[in-house]
Amino acid sequence: MKLSRKIALVVTVAAVGTAAAVLPTATSNAAVACAPAWSASTVYVKDNTASQNGHNYTAKWWTQNESPAANSSQWAVWADNGACGGPAPTTPPPTGPTPPAGGRMAAAPYIYPGWGNPPAPATVVNATGIKAFTIAFVLASNGCNPAWDGASGLTGGVHASTIAAIRAAGADVVPSIGGWSGNKLGPNCATPEALAGAYQKVIDTFRLTSIDIDIENTDEFENHVVADRIVDALKIVKQRNPGVTTILTFGTTPTGPNAHGVRLVQQARAKNANIDIFTQMPFDFGGHADMYAANVGATEGLKNLLKSTFGYTDAQAYARIGISGMNGLSDQQELTTVETWTRIRDYARSKGLARFAFWAVNRDRGCAGGGVVSHCSGIAQPDWAFTRVSAGF
Repeated sequence: MKLSRKIALVVTVAAVGTAAAVLPTATSNAAVACAPAWSASTVYVKDNTASQNGHNYTAKWWTQNESPAANSSQWAVWADNGACGGPAPTTPPPTGPTPPAGGRMAAAPYIYPGWGNPPAPATVVNATGIKAFTIAFVLASNGCNPAWDGASGLTGGVHASTIAAIRAAGADVVPSIGGWSGNKLGPNCATPEALAGAYQKVIDTFRLTSIDIDIENTDEFENHVVADRIVDALKIVKQRNPGVTTILTFGTTPTGPNAHGVRLVQQARAKNANIDIFTQMPFDFGGHADMYAANVGATEGLKNLLKSTFGYTDAQAYARIGISGMNGLSDQQELTTVETWTRIRDYARSKGLARFAFWAVNRDRGCAGGGVVSHCSGIAQPDWAFTRVSAGF
């Protein structure tokens, strides 16, 4: 979402599948029985239990190789349930990672208020059955303060009224924080704690269940200090809001993440950030690509990276992947037709992907020969055709 996002900013400013079974703590007449002994190699998820040094602990979120005895403070991953003794229950500990809590997200194409003749949310919902939108973009204002487009604060403007209209139409909303252009929070918040605080303001203001951090360009995606700050901040957000789905969105090649994307995923693992969904933007490859093949190739490449990094199975890796495409003509004149988008949707659905989006509903109108513009797709199509296909995800 490069040139179109750049155009937009110039105009405006100048998941978690079924939870793993909870491991019950057995009791005896003499004392509370100890849960199975904690293992550094075992993956635990929310509500799993383990014992260490004569105490039972309950995991608050996904964890691996984090000792319960050393990580049971207020904001740490384990909750100390007190002393235990006696035989352990026979239920085995979890054997592998699970998909993000909440399962597959509803398809959520981007909507950008104040740009490209934005449609009324109710019009699109009623015409297509779409159940969610991703709303762009939260940027930075006066340092580390979150603001729509970096200028208008969070409340009282067109973005806040659009969110209200989306919810009134019966749909959900996911904010997109970052993007290709503009003054972003990642470089402007000096510490992970400050950046997490900015994210928290957005979560609290709109009572969100998901946030999408769109990490692009040289100031965030290719700046490893800032990229690590974002990962650390999302870890803090997850610790404080275990029910909020955290999403990282970034660019890709037709065969999977580039070196910066590989590092981003590996850092998320190394830092135990518990990122729920890694979403790639499979377009702008520098030529007229076969967009179906490119979407599949990019997804399969990311799947293999998640498997090697986290130890996931194919199904577990797919369940943490999202696709965020570009309808019609991309910035580099790559063509995604409605038929191609349908094939991509069917592939994503068949693999159990977690997220499905495109840039943007503002462009989901026909204008054959219109080029890459803000108010239509550049191709002949019925209004809202890409949104209608996406709703079937």
